[in-house]
Amino acid sequence: MDSRRLLRTSATALAAAGLILSGCSGGSDAAASRTTAAARQASPSSSPSPSPEALKRFYGQKPTWRDCGVTGFQCATLRAPLDYAKPDGEQIDLAISRVRATGPGKRLGSLLVNPGGPGGSAVGYLQGYAGVGYPAPVRARYDMVAVDPRGVARSEPVECLTGPQMDTFTQVDQTPDDTAEVNVLSAAFKDFSAGCAKKSQAILPHVSTVETARDMDILRAVLGDEKLSYVGASYGTFLGATYAELFPDRVGRLVLDGAMDPSLPAIDLNRDQTAGFETSFRAFAADCVTKPDCPLGSESVEAAGEALKKFFRDVDAEPVPTGESRALGESLATTGVIAAMYDEGAWPQLREALTQAIGGEGSGLLALADSYYEREGDGTYANLMFANAAVNCLDLPAAYGGPADVSKAVPSFEKASPIFGRGLAWAALNCTSWPTPPTGGPHRITAEGAAPILVVGTTRDPATPYKWAQSLAGQLSSGTLLTYEGDGHTAYGRGSDCIDTAINTYLLDGTPPAEGKRCS
Repeated sequence: MDSRRLLRTSATALAAAGLILSGCSGGSDAAASRTTAAARQASPSSSPSPSPEALKRFYGQKPTWRDCGVTGFQCATLRAPLDYAKPDGEQIDLAISRVRATGPGKRLGSLLVNPGGPGGSAVGYLQGYAGVGYPAPVRARYDMVAVDPRGVARSEPVECLTGPQMDTFTQVDQTPDDTAEVNVLSAAFKDFSAGCAKKSQAILPHVSTVETARDMDILRAVLGDEKLSYVGASYGTFLGATYAELFPDRVGRLVLDGAMDPSLPAIDLNRDQTAGFETSFRAFAADCVTKPDCPLGSESVEAAGEALKKFFRDVDAEPVPTGESRALGESLATTGVIAAMYDEGAWPQLREALTQAIGGEGSGLLALADSYYEREGDGTYANLMFANAAVNCLDLPAAYGGPADVSKAVPSFEKASPIFGRGLAWAALNCTSWPTPPTGGPHRITAEGAAPILVVGTTRDPATPYKWAQSLAGQLSSGTLLTYEGDGHTAYGRGSDCIDTAINTYLLDGTPPAEGKRCS
C-alpha cells in the first residue's frame, strides 16, 4: 500500500483520516528488539521539558478569531515554538478553528477533536463533521475546537512529492517477486524520503506526537480552559494518551476511540493491524457470499478469500484499464479494498467495484484508492500521506534494516493475513531510509494522577485491533474500557445508541460507564 502505519476514522466522518500503520513500522523481531531498548529512553516521560517561564509568551497569546468562510465557524492562528528545546528560536503557525456552544445548558468549556492519521486535518474534520454532526447535547454545552497538528494541512504542512510523482509512487508493486522488483520498491521509498527532506527540511524533525501534545496544552490555556477535554479517534488516541502522560493534572474528559497501544514496537503494531484487516475482510466476505451480487462467489468465506487473492495476482500480471491514464494494478487494487474495510457502509460499493474490476474495468476500485490517498480530481494530493510518514518515522524507530529483514518477516505477516500480509510487510520499508532520526519509542503510558479516561474499542476494528484498546485501558491508571461488538473503525457516532449514550454521559457529567460495559 504505501507508507502505511495508518489509521483511518470512519467514512461516515468524511473519511477524515484515521491512518496509523506501516510507515516506519514492520520488520523482523530481531530488528525490533535491537531498537526497543534505546527507543524507550526517548519516551515522552524522559524528554526534557521547557520551563514554564520560557513558554510564557506562547501560553499568554490572544488569537484573533475571524470568519473562515464556513457558516458558524471561526478560525485563528496559534503560535508555537518550532523546537521546544529552543523556545526562543523559530516559531510555527498552527491553524485552529472553533464553533461556539449552541446552548441550552451550562457551558462546559472547549472540546478538542482529532480524527487521527497521523496526517488527518482536524480543522477539516471539525468543519465537515464534528462541529455539525456530533450529538446535539454535546455541541450545546461545549465549544467544539480543532487544531491542525504541526506538519498537517494548514499547519506548516510537510510536502514530499508532486501529484504525478505520487501517482507513480502509489502504483509501485508492493509484493515484489524478484530482486529487480525489490530494488524498484526500495528506490521508491528512498525517493519519497528524499523528497520530504528536500521540501520540508525545517519542519521534518519537529512533527512528533510529543510536540503536538505540547501544542495542545498551549491551545488549552489560550482557550481559557483549566483542563483539556478531548475526543481523539484512531491515531488521535495516541495523541490524547501522550497528552495525559505529559500533563496528567490537566486532563479533563478524554475519550480515546479506536485505541492504539503505545507499548508495542513497530513490528507488532504492523502485524496486529495486518491481522485486523484480515478479520475485517472475513466479516465482509461472510456478508458478501450471502448476496446475489457477490463477485467473490457464494461458496464460503475461505473461497471468497482465494478469489480475491486470484484477482490480485491477475491485476499484478496485467493491470486493468480505468478510463484514465492510470491502470489498476495490484497496489492500487489492494488499497481500494482496504479503504472499504474501515466502514461496513462501504461494503456495497466494494462489491460493485470488485465486480467491475474482475470484469476488466477498474475505475471503481481506483476511486476507493484515491479517496484513501486523498487524491483530488485534478491529480493533486492532500499532504495526508506525507505527514503520516513524517510523524510515524519520528515516533518509532524503523524496524527494518533493509529488504532482507522484510523477507524474513513476510511469513509471519502472511500468517496474520493470507490476503494482505505480504503487501503490508513490504509497505513498512520506508522509514529505513528516513532522513531524520526517531525521537520516540514504544513504552507504556500510565498517566498517574489523571482524571478518569474513557478508552473505546471495537471488536472487529480493522485498523486498531480491539486488543490495543484493552491494553491501553489497562495501562492508564484511570482508564475505563468501553467495548463495541461490531465492525468498522472507531465506534462513536457510528449508529450505536448504547455507545453514544455512554460517551455523551461521560462528556457531559464526567461519569465513565461501568468497567466492562459492552454495546452492540
